[in-house]
Amino acid sequence: MCGDEQGGPSIPDDWCRRWINAVSDYAVIGLAPDGTVKTWNAGGESIHGFKADEVIGRSFEIFHTDEDRRQGSAAAALEEARRAGRVESEGWRVRKDGSRFWANVVITVLKDDAGRVLGFGKIVRDMTDKRRAHEAVVESERRFRMLVNGVTDYAIFMLSPDGIVTNWNAGAHRIKGYDADEIIGSHFSRFYTPDDAKAGLPQRGLSIAAREGRFESEGWRVRKDGRRFWAHVVIDAIRDEQGELAGFAKITRDITERMEASRALEQTRAALFQAQKMEAVGKLTGGVAHDFNNVLQVLRGNLELLDSRHHRDAWTRDRVYKAIDAVERGSKLASQLLAFGRQQPLQPVVINLAAALRGMDDLLRRALDETISIETVVAGGLWNTLVDIHQLENVVLNLAINARDAMPEGGQLTLELSNAMLDDDYVASVPELAPGQYVLLAVTDTGTGMPPDVVSRAFDPFFTTKPEGRGTGLGLSTAYGFVKQSGGHIGIYSEPGHGTTVKIYLPRSTGEAVEPPPRTRGAVKGGTEVILVVEDDRKVQSTAIDTLSALGYRVLKADDAQEALTVLRSGVEVDLLFSDVVMPGPLRSPEMAAQAVLLQPDMKVLFTSGYTQNAIVHGGRLDPGVELLSKPYSREQLARKIRQMLDKRGAAAAAAAPAASAPASTAAANGQALRILLVDDDANLSDAVKEQLALSGHAAKATTSPDDALQWLAGEPFDVLITDLKMPGIDGVELAKQAAARQPSLCVVFSSGYEMPLLPAVPFKWAALRKPFAIDELDAVLRGFQD
Repeated sequence: MCGDEQGGPSIPDDWCRRWINAVSDYAVIGLAPDGTVKTWNAGGESIHGFKADEVIGRSFEIFHTDEDRRQGSAAAALEEARRAGRVESEGWRVRKDGSRFWANVVITVLKDDAGRVLGFGKIVRDMTDKRRAHEAVVESERRFRMLVNGVTDYAIFMLSPDGIVTNWNAGAHRIKGYDADEIIGSHFSRFYTPDDAKAGLPQRGLSIAAREGRFESEGWRVRKDGRRFWAHVVIDAIRDEQGELAGFAKITRDITERMEASRALEQTRAALFQAQKMEAVGKLTGGVAHDFNNVLQVLRGNLELLDSRHHRDAWTRDRVYKAIDAVERGSKLASQLLAFGRQQPLQPVVINLAAALRGMDDLLRRALDETISIETVVAGGLWNTLVDIHQLENVVLNLAINARDAMPEGGQLTLELSNAMLDDDYVASVPELAPGQYVLLAVTDTGTGMPPDVVSRAFDPFFTTKPEGRGTGLGLSTAYGFVKQSGGHIGIYSEPGHGTTVKIYLPRSTGEAVEPPPRTRGAVKGGTEVILVVEDDRKVQSTAIDTLSALGYRVLKADDAQEALTVLRSGVEVDLLFSDVVMPGPLRSPEMAAQAVLLQPDMKVLFTSGYTQNAIVHGGRLDPGVELLSKPYSREQLARKIRQMLDKRGAAAAAAAPAASAPASTAAANGQALRILLVDDDANLSDAVKEQLALSGHAAKATTSPDDALQWLAGEPFDVLITDLKMPGIDGVELAKQAAARQPSLCVVFSSGYEMPLLPAVPFKWAALRKPFAIDELDAVLRGFQD
């Protein structure tokens, strides 16, 4: 019997054997008390690979691995079954061919009615597929944990439905600074700023994720050490098979660098836009300044006509002079616009700004109210810089006056000098600025300050917050142009109620610094040396001669470059040549000066000019070795500049040569009237110049059309063509060429508010006049053609 005989029906032994032998999914094996195989079924052959005659009578240890045999695992299993009645285990077993499989083994002890052990029943099941599936799952989980823990760019961790941290990866440790044992079991709200946590942002994120499945945001988070970082956060809801909320997966990324880079990019774009705007405005104002000269020419020409007609009327003459003075102020305003457009001539020298600021102390104190205290702070080891010291002093003075106006109740003005390193990151947002070493001049006041919209426009020309009549709005704009032209950078930092700081960065120079010129007060010094004044403007020439003569100098004069060389060739010793840069005639002033120095090597040359671009200025800077005194200049400036140059020359005494007589005026020698053709697209200007020519005794014919002018030239003779340089259709140079082809003896005067371009060799005599010009200037040019 192989069934349960306690009340149950009996099962025939033959039926039981047939059933056991038919089972192929299980190895059903009978073992003797010592572990010898007694019975073997089809399942045993299927699973282990042995036939019955190959295993019956052998120990069941043959199914165990070598490791198990050495450890006595088979005997231990039988012993456990004797004691407990049954033992179940899993482990590796061996087939006949030596291959292994994972087996589930159940051994049950078999006893007779007296309790004696008859043997054991052993059931073996092949669990290899399930084992491999389980191992695959385990391996997958291991790899996943390794992957998650290996990620350092992202903080990946799990939260319970209540927001409690349940696990923690290496990225979370790197980004947030906590070890796993420090944070697991804590609420994730500790990563938020106190304000955000108080506002309920952590709970809001979980609620949205639970409701919508996902929540994404950016914001400030806090590290373990208290530092903040800008985080990109994603929270995903995790649900079980029944749809119940099991928790949340939270991924955090530190994007502080990206956010700062984006902010820097936006700042760079804004700075680039500002620089482009300032560049465009600079070019525009430069063009406006040139065109403004045309307007001034019309005003001055008509005013001079009125003065000529009413010169005996004191009341009218006084008002005309006042109007002409206003024209002069307009010309100065045009000069300020050109400074903003970076078109002023600079005379940079290597200097230490500490000495320059010390020299300005008295000047600043006189310019400011007594209620304003001045403090100068100079860092140790200050570098030198290459800068036009006089222009820089004007900038500092303008900034001090702006600061004074911002402190009506008094305050403090602080000037600080220090060294500065501008790296690639800083200059990336400042076009045209190179990285490197700079000298920083910071001017700080404790005044009312400026809002951002005012700061953004502070460098715009004509922009001012001062009451009408109290400022032109060109102070900061000219400072901007000067600093940019000097290769530096200027910036404004201000807040309402917290004052203003203007920072000026000037490039470091490794050259040896020179001492700044002393800011002397009192009587100016003159001398007895011989000075040759070369100036085609008779009024300017007369004023210069009178001024220099009053200072004790012996003065010679020349109306143009050719006449100056004639004087020098005469044998008269000249200590200093004082010459205008732009004059009519074929010989340019720089070329005249070069020939003059060859004639008299010890002679000094000082140029003067009212123009910002000419033959001695390139790239906004004077040519090396060139000395320039810009118009308008004062008596004091003229005297000091000449004395400075002559002292450098090392003259021990004034020149003994007697002053030469000035040559006779060509106008007195030749009063012939000229036939003049005037071409200018500005009708008002043409009428004014035509009237001026008529008063000078010349026969003038005017037109605004170059085509009409060419037709007139084909039908009647002219001595002089006066033409504007830039006109629609045909420009002045082309018109002159065509005119000279029709009348080869024709002389040409080019008139323009722009600088005269270099001309190739042309088959006619020509001169140039810069607008606005006076009638005396035009007369001088015409007399030159009559010589």
